[in-house]
Amino acid sequence: MCDGVTQGQPGMELSLFSRDVIAQATAVSLSHQMFDAVLMLGICDKIVPGLVMGALQFGHLPTLFVPAGPMTSGLSNKEKVRVRQLYAEGKVDRAALLDAEMASYHSKGTCTFYGTANSNQMVLEAMGLQLPGSSFINPDTPLREALTASAAEHVAKIARTGRAPCLWPMSSTSGALSTASLRCWPRAVQPTSAFTSWRWRGRQASSSPGLILTRCPR
Repeated sequence: MCDGVTQGQPGMELSLFSRDVIAQATAVSLSHQMFDAVLMLGICDKIVPGLVMGALQFGHLPTLFVPAGPMTSGLSNKEKVRVRQLYAEGKVDRAALLDAEMASYHSKGTCTFYGTANSNQMVLEAMGLQLPGSSFINPDTPLREALTASAAEHVAKIARTGRAPCLWPMSSTSGALSTASLRCWPRAVQPTSAFTSWRWRGRQASSSPGLILTRCPR
């Protein structure tokens, strides 16, 4: 789910649960033991954390993330604000507002601001889970296509040579990776309803090191 689309709607209460569903779906998909390597295709919001959490169960498989890269800029922020203000004042109709929104987010790729999708790409690159320099190359460019092909070739080469490093090294059972995976729970966000209060208590109880174990050889 996209947090940007569901903000202000009841579905926003399910944002972190959507991440857990993605993690479970990833683990189920990889559980068939039919794979030599894995390419992860996901960027926005809770998708990347879910993919990472699912992949942790299969750390022996060579795994790379393939980012989409950000879409090229559409309307400037100043112009977006101008149109929204005019709409709020009743000076333009809804069609003009929607035209501006469509021009702002107009193509494939991540949103054009520094939100969760772009920070996900940057963090994955810093963690060594995607090719260096691949985070912020626009879609539909020769370099983007070359990076995607290179990622596939690279992970296949690792699988063929049998020298695949663990997705997570020795630190996979340390507090660092516990923080990166399990402790994504919203500890700093206070519950806002009975529903989120229940979710809060359950996740507080389950957020401890060592609950997700990899199969990496030691």
